[in-house]
Amino acid sequence: MKFTKLGTSGLTVSRLCLGCMTYGDTTKGWHGDWLLDEEESRPFFHKALESGINFFDTANVYAGGTSEEISGKLLKEMAKRDEIVLATKAYFPWRQAPNTGGNSRKALMQAIDDSLTRLGMDYVDLFQIHRWDDETPIEETMEALHDIVKSGKVLHIGASSMYAWQFAKAQEVARANGWTRFISMQNQLNLLYREEEREMLPLCEDQGVSVIPWSPLARGRLARPSGEETVRSKTDGVGKALYKAEDAADRDIVDVVGTIADAREVSRASVALAWHFTKPVVAAPIIGASKEHHIDAALAALEIELTEEEVAVLEAPYRPKLPTGMGMSLPSMNQVSVKPVNH
Repeated sequence: MKFTKLGTSGLTVSRLCLGCMTYGDTTKGWHGDWLLDEEESRPFFHKALESGINFFDTANVYAGGTSEEISGKLLKEMAKRDEIVLATKAYFPWRQAPNTGGNSRKALMQAIDDSLTRLGMDYVDLFQIHRWDDETPIEETMEALHDIVKSGKVLHIGASSMYAWQFAKAQEVARANGWTRFISMQNQLNLLYREEEREMLPLCEDQGVSVIPWSPLARGRLARPSGEETVRSKTDGVGKALYKAEDAADRDIVDVVGTIADAREVSRASVALAWHFTKPVVAAPIIGASKEHHIDAALAALEIELTEEEVAVLEAPYRPKLPTGMGMSLPSMNQVSVKPVNH
């Protein structure tokens, strides 16, 4: 396994992060058709840890909060707390009532306490705001996050998909007031969606912020031939909204990935993930794994050094897209109910 520092912090993370959205109670959340329960999830945590992955990412809304429960339980069973880096997120509403979502002081204070209870841990290494909140002053959000860090419940903070100007504003508010700044940006970045290369990636590189991309395989579309479907692709409303099946440029990119994979005798997923490591600002793509070979392919990507010619061929078919995933309101999110905790 290869490791790097996250942002300008001293926090050491593996170059791969296991995304835990796949693991949870199949009766919870908006994506139960492809969730793995606790026992089904266990082999993936074991394999990740055995492979040297020490970085794990979840969120309070994944599987109605049960992703945090399963992740926390299995990691406590299998690893020493000081050897793993655990990240979670807050923003999306956990109940349809005032103050039960967003980035207000009240919501964030409640969210971190609830997450720690579900995880069964005293602190998280990285606490991220899942999206930008137009209804809360950024000064309130950044001061609340700073106070949460100073309380010892969180070691570092990060952000997820937003516009570059919003991220820059948040960082400057924190700097000007002597508050804790974000060390990471978790945004959508893959061969089918490269809009972040325009402003966000240069901003992060300039400011020493690490990028930890979500959906590095475009919800699996880069890991299989065009037109081939899985249970997830058939039922994943978010993926259908993010990536249009009729996009000719996307199909061309998928085909090129396949050509390079065949020439190198590796999987498509390995090639698509290896592309991320050509971007110096990327610390660790967040990989999903519901089959053993998913982790194997990710590990293989660490050993692939794409040539300049291969990168050029992979990137050539891309056509600009409208920004997506920023202020995203997930399908059926209004029906999501996060499992309550007892205080």
